[in-house]
Amino acid sequence: MAIKHILLGILVTAIWGANFSVIRLGLADVDPFALACARFALSAFPLVLLVPRPSTRLRYVAGYGALFGGGLWGLVNLGIHVGVPAGLASLLLQLSAFFTIVLASLVLGERIGRQQWLGMAIAGAGLAIILLAGDAGGSSWGMVLILVAAFAWAVCNVIVRQARPSDMFAFLVWACAFATLALVVLTLCVKGLAPLASLATNLGPKAMFSIAFQAWVTTLFGYWVWNSLMKTYPVSQVAPLSLLVPVAGLFTSHLVYGETIGGAKLLAALCILSGIAVMFFGARLAFWRRAQAA
Repeated sequence: MAIKHILLGILVTAIWGANFSVIRLGLADVDPFALACARFALSAFPLVLLVPRPSTRLRYVAGYGALFGGGLWGLVNLGIHVGVPAGLASLLLQLSAFFTIVLASLVLGERIGRQQWLGMAIAGAGLAIILLAGDAGGSSWGMVLILVAAFAWAVCNVIVRQARPSDMFAFLVWACAFATLALVVLTLCVKGLAPLASLATNLGPKAMFSIAFQAWVTTLFGYWVWNSLMKTYPVSQVAPLSLLVPVAGLFTSHLVYGETIGGAKLLAALCILSGIAVMFFGARLAFWRRAQAA
């Protein structure tokens, strides 16, 4: 990957890490299902009325949107609803990086190099340290839902790689319309009409900021950049960057809410950063060493 694209990917993961603190801000006033519905509705409308439908086959757009809304964020909210702590949910969700790489290898035939395997092992150890050092509470059923959500995100990544939309922004806007429909249906099935009916009365300044940030910065900008990288580069080179999300989330929570970062979490962050460095720069370093020896 080009350095500028690596930096763009890091910026997106930093935004996604901060997004969990922004979600927490919105959840103070708004039901989690209603918050997710509002996020994707604002991502899609009114842009879907202004942006022409992408030339990509509709099944890719609809499939991505349904999985993105209902399969990813709908199941995350449902998992949190049945008892999984939000912090644990955000960590389990990053297993999508591993699911994506393996799925791309099986479906698209992409090769996974030794540096990728080694880097994933190091970063995976860091993720395990965070899980063991944090609150591992929550229902087993809820954690299964989060794992399914992580797999749904992996499928979304592979859909983008397979479809390679010519206009990524239009693809994302129209997919968010399908994501909104999927989330509304899931909300009605799980909690009925009450969360959606009470949304307008609970929209204070904090909730409005939370929804706007999630819609325009996290979703439209973040996934536009992310999906563009997925379209351009092999999945095994892009997906590992998502492992930076819990690291960014830890430091954002520390800055915004004053949450303590212990030694174990710092060690975990170092492992994740080291693993990603191996995945992205290990091959270049090995090539440089061989050139020096020659």
